Amino acid sequence: MEHLENLLERTLLARGRSPATVRAYRECLRRFARFVVKPLRRVTLGDLRAYQRHLAADRRVAFSCFNQNVSALRFLYRECLDRDWDFSRLPFQRKPHALPEILGPAEVRALLAACPNLKHRAAIMTAYGCGLRLAEVLALRPEHVDAGRMVIRVEGGKGRRDRYVMLPRHLLAVLRKYRRAYRPTTWLFEGQVEGRPLSPKTLQTVFHRARRRAGIAKKVGFHSLRHSFATELLEDGVSLRTIQALLGHASPASTQIYTHLARTYLEDATSPLDRLYRRRG
Repeated sequence: MEHLENLLERTLLARGRSPATVRAYRECLRRFARFVVKPLRRVTLGDLRAYQRHLAADRRVAFSCFNQNVSALRFLYRECLDRDWDFSRLPFQRKPHALPEILGPAEVRALLAACPNLKHRAAIMTAYGCGLRLAEVLALRPEHVDAGRMVIRVEGGKGRRDRYVMLPRHLLAVLRKYRRAYRPTTWLFEGQVEGRPLSPKTLQTVFHRARRRAGIAKKVGFHSLRHSFATELLEDGVSLRTIQALLGHASPASTQIYTHLARTYLEDATSPLDRLYRRRG
């Protein structure tokens, strides 16, 4: 088992996958080993399909977790062990098309007002003002903030893609105040342990505490700040191509969801019911 884990890790790293992917795939492999109860080199395609059925029957397994397990096992048996199986028989689950909840401008103001700690408020404001993922906020360094060009450099985003995002003037003022107060060195938002950033759990806890204080009943999380950023831009007339670049999406299909969140697509269309009664009048 340890030999296969090491083989999986070496192959992943040779293909340029991130350490986070390596950790996730190793954990997927361990879970599968506990399920199959046989040497992994003797596993058949039927065993993999049985494991898929097991995961699909577990309501606690989200589609993303299901697909990550499938990806890990496909990679092990196709790329590491050179099995010539028909891997199309190990399909991925389709992503649910449920629309995410977003925060309106008044709710974001209330959320920020309900966050008294300057460091935490600056981190939440950075996520909303720049459309960043939680991990991207925590990976920022002081030198990534370029006040001369009014941009923030995001390094190693999802898919290991770097990009620049806008630096809002109000955020710059808040970050300057924050840096004078906290003097961060290695990371822009440092945790209590020297040389390490804030933990994701800490920032998520801060977000939900502020949400409750602000009286926001919506089922929103930290990632909702990113959704709200993109939706506001679309409603302001910013093109989907520009929003795609700002968010760091590899595919325009990922950005297309915001057309269903923005009010503009509703305002641009008139219901046939209204046209019917307008003609009668």
